Amino acid sequence: MCGICGIVNFDRSEPVDPDLVERMTTAMVHRGPDDDGYFVEANAGFGHRRLSIIDLGGGKQPIFNEDGSILIVFNGEIYNYAELTTKLTGLGHTFQSRSDTEAIVHAYEQYGDACVDHLRGMFAFAIWDRRCKRLLVARDRLGIKPLYFYQCDGFLAFASEIKSLLQIPEVARVVNPEALEPYLTLRYVPGPQTMFKGISKLQPGHLLVMDAHGVRTRKYWDLKYRVGEGISSEDYLGRFQELFEESVKLRLVAEVPLGVFLSGGLDSSAILAVMSKLRGRERIKTFSVGYEVPSAQEDSVNEFEYARLAAKAFGAEHHEFKLTADDFRDSLTDLVWYLDEPLADDSCIPLYFIARLARKHITVVLSGEGADEILAGYGIYKRMLAIEAAYEQFPQLTPWVARNLASVFPGQVVQRYARWASLPMEERYRGVSMGMPTALRCELLGRQAGQTAADDAFRFCFEAVPKKDVLNRMLYADAKIWLPDDLLLKADKMTMANGLELRVPFLDHKLVEFAATLPAHLKLKGSTGKFLLREAMKNVLPKRIINRSKKGFPVPTESWLRGDLKNFVHDTLLASNAACRGYMEPRVIERIVGEHERGTENRRQELWTLLVFEIWHKLFINTQAETPNPRKAVLSKMRPC
Repeated sequence: MCGICGIVNFDRSEPVDPDLVERMTTAMVHRGPDDDGYFVEANAGFGHRRLSIIDLGGGKQPIFNEDGSILIVFNGEIYNYAELTTKLTGLGHTFQSRSDTEAIVHAYEQYGDACVDHLRGMFAFAIWDRRCKRLLVARDRLGIKPLYFYQCDGFLAFASEIKSLLQIPEVARVVNPEALEPYLTLRYVPGPQTMFKGISKLQPGHLLVMDAHGVRTRKYWDLKYRVGEGISSEDYLGRFQELFEESVKLRLVAEVPLGVFLSGGLDSSAILAVMSKLRGRERIKTFSVGYEVPSAQEDSVNEFEYARLAAKAFGAEHHEFKLTADDFRDSLTDLVWYLDEPLADDSCIPLYFIARLARKHITVVLSGEGADEILAGYGIYKRMLAIEAAYEQFPQLTPWVARNLASVFPGQVVQRYARWASLPMEERYRGVSMGMPTALRCELLGRQAGQTAADDAFRFCFEAVPKKDVLNRMLYADAKIWLPDDLLLKADKMTMANGLELRVPFLDHKLVEFAATLPAHLKLKGSTGKFLLREAMKNVLPKRIINRSKKGFPVPTESWLRGDLKNFVHDTLLASNAACRGYMEPRVIERIVGEHERGTENRRQELWTLLVFEIWHKLFINTQAETPNPRKAVLSKMRPC
């Protein structure tokens, strides 16, 4: 796990500045505290920060091919690198290290841009072909690893984090006006946009090529839903178990200590079970996070009971951390800095603290991200299917019933479902994350409701899956939007902030492709999500874990923002110089704050969305994006040409 950056300049006479590449690399020293490396030559320059996982003594980047004509900087892990190395060696390639990075270089020599088709893992990399002056940048299929880029007039810069790109003088610190409405809608900005004008995300499963002919991107992988014919449920179950165990096994390859983020939910407990089976007598290190709250709230927000149950069942060495409201407040500035772009998912906070705890004991952690998106684990799926069934059967009656219910029960939740019931799926479903209600968002921005970039992104996803396949339409949209731009982004940024590598077995692309062939009833059966995973684990995990409903990463934000953090909310959002006042209606912000404070509405999500934007704006737009806790990097010399 690492941080990468680079510059290629075709239309400018001046060479790339080595000091600039050094500054870009140093800006993300937290991603790779173990080592750094550079290459600068005429119109191209590349930097790398390393967190050593495989080939600790070797593997320093950039890595070159045999004659030095091709180099790579790489962030991620290639889990099939040993197999790929053997194959490429047989084809005549000579390896100088045992690193997975070098396998990509020789795969590029052998297969060209199609090298990505031979990689199994998580990755973001850049290959510079010095002979033909050609740059290839790639991002993994599901978007586990982030990659941002900036381009103008024959100039392209890329990096694992935006703060690296902001070291470039011509990259302006300007809010992207087209991203503000999608951010309020979803609580994150869907790719390829970011909240920075001019900075884009390379989309998951895409390549970017730059040469003398310009810059172009293309998709190299997509998810296709095709239910197999004549396959029994038992066969599906057997194949799932094989692929899941294989995926976990591949992610145990490391020369450093490993562990598991353990919530006590089905996903993380399943990973622990398989990991324990593969590791035999070894005690697996597990980590859980909870909150210092009044005893009356303990059961609603803390999952320690279930995490301890799972840890005990497999003899794990279990570690816990309790988070306070003060921890929550005091860490917010640092967390927004590490995130780069505003992402108003309050589960970032516990994720940061559990990663900090884990890093004291391990360097690599396995986690359950992705299971819900490939196996229909979220409760919203069954609710949307119920609305869809009613809408299809009674298209006129359903909205009427919903409107009348909303008039009797005026709360936010009922109002939201009433609006959903009056809309077709394409206009109703906007993923797992619920941002601001449309009316409030439009009032806040002082504009009429209309199509947003979020609407466009979801419409494109819906068009890729047949209309009759309602469940898979939702799963595809979440795999393409919510997963890379919220769930995986926060997972990467919060773990890398602590120099911890996170691996996600449920998002092995072979397992994901297999899940896309499952009949709907093996994903969501009645009201039971992730049905196939439950079947696979029913004789392995404690029944209390198998049968418990999904809880996610609960955070007591509602009570904290109304109680311990009330003054913080006032001082941040209602200040006369608050940045939000320049983009949104101040009177609406004041109303949102007041409604939550009085308890007339639960405005937890709206307040958190505004707080994150406010702090992000102060950090990245008003000031220089410098680390809150700068650590001086010991920089190696540039590699000579």
